[in-house]
Amino acid sequence: MTKKILVVLTATEKYPNLQRATGIWLGEAVHFVDVVQQAGYEVDYLTPQGGYTPIDPHSLALAEPIDWEWYGRRDFMNRLGATLKPADVKAADYAAIYFVGGHGVMWDFPDNQDFQRLSREIYEAGGYVTSVCHGVVGLLNIKLSDGSLLIEGKQVTGFTNEEERQAELDKFVPFLTEDELVRRGAHFQKAQQPWQPFAVTDQRLITGQNPASGAAVARLLVQELAAR
Repeated sequence: MTKKILVVLTATEKYPNLQRATGIWLGEAVHFVDVVQQAGYEVDYLTPQGGYTPIDPHSLALAEPIDWEWYGRRDFMNRLGATLKPADVKAADYAAIYFVGGHGVMWDFPDNQDFQRLSREIYEAGGYVTSVCHGVVGLLNIKLSDGSLLIEGKQVTGFTNEEERQAELDKFVPFLTEDELVRRGAHFQKAQQPWQPFAVTDQRLITGQNPASGAAVARLLVQELAAR
């Protein structure tokens, strides 16, 4: 099994319907990558067209010490400024694909056929499809070779309707993540209280609920890969 993981990031820098910046939620990338790299995995960063990925300034306002540590790493920040595009990567090189959240993904993840293809190929080769928070919208429309939806009938989690309301952005997103997951036949799971770390795994599909859950997703992934 390959020791590489593909980390997928948004390229959307602003809400189309709001004078507010968006982008990746920095901690959702940092916490996951920190865990998997310590376990010996390499990562590549992917965006829809390659190049620069914006960082949501609100993720910096709420950054933890580890986020600031990575923010100060020139090599990490340079890679976020020069991500790969889908044509640059081959699914066979990766043990897993991980969709990072941040509200920007609501506009460039759900219908991205390149991301869907890479996810399908990684999954059907025995790899893992993983996500955190809003990143799970990248899984909504992934179809397997038999035409079935990847998430249908599986336990998944993601940013909840209540968390979206508390963030006061439920009126500005194109859809509510929890509702769309349920609509596609997923069995939606969530923590007892909003904003708590929470992750679930089901048949090589690992998803985390909110910004606090990236490390939990990574630990589940590393544990399952190590058990092979």
